[in-house]
Amino acid sequence: MLRIAVPNKGSLSEPAVTMLKEAGYRQRRDPRELVLQDPDNGVEFFFLRPRDIAVYVGSGTVDAGITGRDLLLDSGADAVEHLPLGFGGSTFRYAARADRVTSVAQIDGLRVATSYSVLVSDHLAAHGVAADVVRLDGAVESAVQLGIADVVADVVSTGTTLRGAGLEVFGDPILISEAVLIRPKEAPPSSGLDTLTRRLQGVIVAHEYVLMDYDVPVDKVERAIAITPGLESPTVSPLHKRDWAAVRAMVRRDETNRVMDDLYGVGARAILVTSIHACRI
Repeated sequence: MLRIAVPNKGSLSEPAVTMLKEAGYRQRRDPRELVLQDPDNGVEFFFLRPRDIAVYVGSGTVDAGITGRDLLLDSGADAVEHLPLGFGGSTFRYAARADRVTSVAQIDGLRVATSYSVLVSDHLAAHGVAADVVRLDGAVESAVQLGIADVVADVVSTGTTLRGAGLEVFGDPILISEAVLIRPKEAPPSSGLDTLTRRLQGVIVAHEYVLMDYDVPVDKVERAIAITPGLESPTVSPLHKRDWAAVRAMVRRDETNRVMDDLYGVGARAILVTSIHACRI
């Protein structure tokens, strides 16, 4: 039975549970439930703190887990990223008073406050910068004002919170993070993990693509399928009206309206869009 660690709280928890449910796995009804067996699918779920998941996976206690890329890299665990999952995106950056620090090189010899000490230490070492990394559990944006640090390294969304503390981001992002499926570094993927991977990939594709059906004059088919090439090739079928054809193709969801406009422009009509519930690619 494949053992899978799932975040029990935080911003990754609900999307992870939703994705697993869409992939056909049973999920808990009681949020206090810490272990859930799904014998029909040959898996067992363990609901753990997001920051601990990489440690459990790296030690081989569980076979796979869902956590953030930032938490994986900060853990130092013997676990590796297996599949990006496309949710929980975040950007990790440095910030300081604009009149004090404006580049990563200027951090040399200063104090950096962060909740991700391993990740930040590795990033600074990679840039040849020696700094005193101060680990805090949260609210690092106050560290400069309170005199604990000269620079902070934290997740940045709009930057409003940092600006409120008199700080400005600088330099390139330390890391672009998102939720990822991870596995032990040394253990080869198993058949159970392969099945989990295919199912999650199917959910990701279903989120990113839609099915588009339309009718088009036969003499315009080539122009139309150039707009909707699909993943492999579109399906083209004859209609009862012989000078028309029906076309079906997968189209990226975020391009739907532009594609419909382009198809209409070449003469396609009866253009319909359908969401994809599940798929295997």
